[in-house]
Formats: sequence, structure tokens, C-alpha cells
Amino acid sequence: MAFPSHKPATRVLPPAPYAAALLGGWWLDHNFLALTWDWGTATRPLGWLLIGIGLALFIWTLVTFWRHRTTVNPYKAASSLCIGGPFRFSRNPIYVGDWFIFAGVSLLLATVWPLLFAPLIWAMLRYGVIRHEEAHLHARFGDAYREYQARVRRWL
Repeated sequence: MAFPSHKPATRVLPPAPYAAALLGGWWLDHNFLALTWDWGTATRPLGWLLIGIGLALFIWTLVTFWRHRTTVNPYKAASSLCIGGPFRFSRNPIYVGDWFIFAGVSLLLATVWPLLFAPLIWAMLRYGVIRHEEAHLHARFGDAYREYQARVRRWL
């Protein structure tokens, strides 16, 4: 399948699957079947810690985009290839940060339901977003992106 290089053909707004899973999980927990968990006094602090890690990773990535004068918008064309900062560890640091936030909020909600949607979220991101972003970056940056891809993993 050919993808245009002028911008990614992103199909899914990246935060939407996480938000849908959290809201749907909360609703299922309160209206269908409670699948709660409680790790005692560790649950809330661990939830907030995960959210903090996710937000820190998100901010670090935004700063990196800003320094490279490129967009964070998954529907717009990248003006430069970011390979420093959090991009040294993951080709998708914002999405990794989103997973931390997702897990943290699931802990704060004290329900397992959102986590049951994790495979669906992964598939939506992988095929509705990341596939298109990678095709765009291949078309736009060619060998430089392929070399970067060979050095850095998609997630962690």
C-alpha cells in the first residue's frame, strides 16, 4: 500500500483509544460487572507515579519536537527527523507515555476493565496511526529513517 509523503494518512486520533477504554472500562465496572483491584495503600501512589512518568515522557518529547521545529500533530507532515532526547530509546515515546498514563488512571479507577482493552488499543495504534507515521517518515527521510529504525525499537 502506498502512502503519500506530504503528510501521514493517520486514521485514529492517538488519545482516543485510551480514552474510550478508560471511559468504557469505568462504565462497565459501575454498570455491568465490577472487576476491581485494590493493592492496599500502594494503589493510589503507584497510579500517580505512572501518570507522572507518562506526563514527564510526554513533556520531554514535546520539548524535543519544539527544538527540532517539527509538529506533534499526527495528521501533519514532519519537518525534521527527531532522533535525540526520548527518541534515543523509543521511536514512539509519546505513545509509550500514554501507556504509563493509561495504566496509572486504571489503577486510580481501581478497575481491570480498561486493561482488558489493551490489545485492541495496541492494534488501533499500530495499524491506524504508527503504520502511517512510519510510511510518511520513510517517504520523507528515506535512508536516514531506515537507519534510525534499525537502531531504535518501536516501543522500548
